[in-house]
Formats: sequence, C-alpha cells, structure tokens
Amino acid sequence: MKKLIAFCCCLAPFLAAAQPNTDIYLFDLAVKGTKVVLSKPLNITPHVGYDNQPFFHPTQPLVYYTAVADSGRTDLRAYNYQSAQSQAITTTREREFSPTLTEDQQFLSCIIQRDNGNQDLGQYPLAGGPPTVLIDNLKVGYHAWIDRTRLLLFVLATPVNALHYHDLATGRDTVVARNIGRSIKRIPNQAAISFMQQTPEGTWLIQRFDTKTRAITTIAPGLAGSEDVAWTRNGLMLMSNGEQIYSRRPGARGTWQPVTIKGAPTALKKASRLAINAAADKLAVVVDE
Repeated sequence: MKKLIAFCCCLAPFLAAAQPNTDIYLFDLAVKGTKVVLSKPLNITPHVGYDNQPFFHPTQPLVYYTAVADSGRTDLRAYNYQSAQSQAITTTREREFSPTLTEDQQFLSCIIQRDNGNQDLGQYPLAGGPPTVLIDNLKVGYHAWIDRTRLLLFVLATPVNALHYHDLATGRDTVVARNIGRSIKRIPNQAAISFMQQTPEGTWLIQRFDTKTRAITTIAPGLAGSEDVAWTRNGLMLMSNGEQIYSRRPGARGTWQPVTIKGAPTALKKASRLAINAAADKLAVVVDE
C-alpha cells in the first residue's frame, strides 16, 4: 500500500497531500547587460498554505497564481501589484493549477484536476463563467501557448514524462521530446519556447523548441539543483538552486553567476519557480514558508 501511494504521488504531483506550504515573493528587478539586481522583496501571499505557479499578465500589473482554499482544494487568484489587492478568479469544486493567459487575453487556461485523478486542460473566461475543456485525453501537467491554437504540453507518462506539440484546431498531437521537466517558457523576442530535459546522467539541459520549424537545440546546461528557468527581456536566463538566484547568457561559453539581492535573505528560502513580467522590472519567486 505504501508503495502504491508513493507511485500515485509521482504520477500526480498536484495532489493536495503533496502540496508544500509555499509563498510567492515579488522583487523589483533591474537588468543592465549581464548585471541583475533584485530588491524590495514583498510577500504577496501572506497566508498559510500552498501559493505557487506565478504567471504575469503581459500588459497589466497582475500576477496570476494557484492558491489552496480553506476546503483544501486549489483555485486561481490574481494579485495586482499596483493596488496591492488580491482577487479570486475561480472558486470551484475542482482543483485548478498552472494559470496561463491565452493569446487573446480573454481566458486563463489551466490544469483542471478531477477527483478521479484526470488532469484536463481547460480555460476560464476572465469575464466570468464556466470553463471550456480543451484537452481531456491526456494527463497534462504544464503548458505554454505558441499561438491561439497551438501549444506545448508537459504530459505525465510512463516510463518518463513527455513534451507534446498539440494543435487544437486539427487535434493533432505529437511527442517531440521525453524525460522533460516542468519548466516550459516562451523565449522573449523569439519564435521559440524553452524546456528542461534530463540527460541519462541525471543533469538538466535547457532546450529550445523552434515554433516554426519544430527543431530542438540545446541552449545551455541548467543550473545544478534546479529545473525552473525564467527569461529576461534581453535574453538572460535566471535559475535558483534553492538558496541563491543566478543568471546566465545562452551558449556554451556562458557561466551561471549569482545576481545581486538587496533585502531579506529569508525571501529565498528553498526558492524554486521563477517568473518575470514583460517589462522585465518584476520577478516572482516561489519560496517555502
């Protein structure tokens, strides 16, 4: 029985029992060339429980995120960093994860976890209303939009997780990589999306998927101890090893360099997921409470 429980937790990482108590800190971000400075850390989710998976709106001062409700299930919320106000996007009997704004900016797409263990991809209208299910024949963990109909999916699979190229308009679904990590991010100013892929030796590579040609090339080795990457507007990559945040330029000659952090060091306790807004002046960091 214990082995079965552990196995199920590996296949369904969003289960409520597996959710750690985390908060999201918002930093002011300054980037000049290869120099990165973080300052003024602010806990934007100061309550006990799981707050995770930040995603910035591209034109509004909003951070969308996943938060555990009093019921123990998760909903989607938004924090406005100009007004310092937080609001609920969903209050449902389902569990929602991984909020991501659609290309038309009218919906929040997300993972909808069912009580039977299924993990569908759906979308909720920001104006309010019931969700539309987009994909219900795959166990989706994470996703990134290429355009209004095409996306990349992190799909839970056996024996290893896989990256799928999916077209909603045609229904065509293609596995393009295997043994991937959870971080799937659009690369600024490029027709490309980055993803993490683990080598047979257990190290992580940051890979580039060309959304026009579907070619995959290696950008750089990942930072040891991390599988979450974020991109600045000028093409720097940021990762954290759980204690510090590092930056690096793509390419074999680059090296991971610690960024300058001004503020409380406790704001980086076991730092994991990172997100950067389109203006490249805000960084969201998930940390342990």
